[in-house]
Amino acid sequence: MTGSGGRDERQGTRVGLADVRRLEDVVAELRALDYRYGGGSCRVAVESRLAAAVALLDGVTKAVVQARLYTAVADLYNLAGWTNFDQDRPAAALEAFARALELAVEAGNDDLQANIRYRVGRLHLHYGAVDAALVEFARGREAALLAHSKLAQAILSANQAWAHAKKADVTGALTYLRRAREEFAEAAGREPSPWAAFFGPTDMAAMIGTVHGELAQMVDIRHGRDGIPALMAAIEGYPRGMTRSRSLTLIWLATVHALDGDLDVAATVGEEAVELAAALRSPRVRQRLHPLSAAAGRFSGNADAQEIVDRIDDLRHSPRIIE
Repeated sequence: MTGSGGRDERQGTRVGLADVRRLEDVVAELRALDYRYGGGSCRVAVESRLAAAVALLDGVTKAVVQARLYTAVADLYNLAGWTNFDQDRPAAALEAFARALELAVEAGNDDLQANIRYRVGRLHLHYGAVDAALVEFARGREAALLAHSKLAQAILSANQAWAHAKKADVTGALTYLRRAREEFAEAAGREPSPWAAFFGPTDMAAMIGTVHGELAQMVDIRHGRDGIPALMAAIEGYPRGMTRSRSLTLIWLATVHALDGDLDVAATVGEEAVELAAALRSPRVRQRLHPLSAAAGRFSGNADAQEIVDRIDDLRHSPRIIE
């Protein structure tokens, strides 16, 4: 509630840039926890800050502060959506993403809108709603174009490529992947927004490998072989703080090798992937192990293949960390 003179009665002061910076710092710290330990490490902390963040909106009086504050609160909701998605809570995630989008629109921040649409699309993609994902990616691309953000465009194009790969559309997948590479190259040297800063050369390589890995599953193993160098480069490139991304990329590399019958390599890579998945508070990562288990399961009687299946089965039946 705002009192006389535009003062925030709850805090006894106007909301200024210092308040916004503090909120931005909190979002950055929580996002780092999410990357490193999974959504279960910080989802409750993210959600506990939403009410106070929204309350700040009533105390802002300057237009220059207002747009930045709305962006910060929108990004907090964006993170709430992502951590709920990582926790296999799709309904709560979509609710948070919808609120994030409303606030990003009020802020006039097209770049953030593009990022939210990308994340909603990823949720749909994870749960097999590929056409719904493509709709969100297309809307995100429209926002990215309005924002003149080549990095946002590259993120959307790479994910459009993944969606087309899931539909076994080789031409579409490779066309969008080529466009993503071009847009990513054009984004070089520009300061990324906090919500898109994760998408550097390592994540671009991971997406290249992901698209080829998906085509290996859906179309022909030769596509997976084409993606192995990119997957290996991404695994080498991920810093310690990007544990979840490294785990997901290891899963793809192990899956491609399993599909190709390189079961000794798949078992070695898969062992690390499962270890990381077990340490992460991320049901989403555990769910992404299912295709690796299925690929290995085709080679009944092979010791390496059985080792992969057993490790994943043990993880599936292990006690869940209380989130």
